[in-house]
Amino acid sequence: MIMNHHILKRRIKICIWIIIVGLAVSGLTAFPLETELGILHQHLAVSNPFYNWINTIYNALKITNHQFPYISYGTDWLAFAHLVIAIAFIGPLKDPVKNIWVIEFGIIACILIVPLAFIAGSIRDIPIYWRLIDCSFGIIGFVPLYYCKINIKKLQEMAPE
Repeated sequence: MIMNHHILKRRIKICIWIIIVGLAVSGLTAFPLETELGILHQHLAVSNPFYNWINTIYNALKITNHQFPYISYGTDWLAFAHLVIAIAFIGPLKDPVKNIWVIEFGIIACILIVPLAFIAGSIRDIPIYWRLIDCSFGIIGFVPLYYCKINIKKLQEMAPE
């Protein structure tokens, strides 16, 4: 019984750390977008199916940052939001049963990525393949969060009342 309890807590922590690291990396990489896209643009072969899209986005971002640098302030806030949401997952790391709501919040957010990508992506003329890439982040995040929730429920059942 003690071993199972320990294994469940370790599985939960691994899942939560995957989410925290994913959110933190997503947030930190949203700050230097022009630099990152410049590197990608420079090293991506013209024959790559993403080349035209990356080229278009890189040039648009470069021009926008040069003429209207304050527009990227919105991306800075997006990056900040990722970091703040990552911090919220510290609660379930400490007490997963008490803070299961954070895991459920994450699951809901992952599910909502799909309609947002298709609705906003359509409005903003984002190519369908790029919207599918965006949707994949929701799916990728959903998997460890759902697995985490299942294990928290098992942990909850093991706790004495």
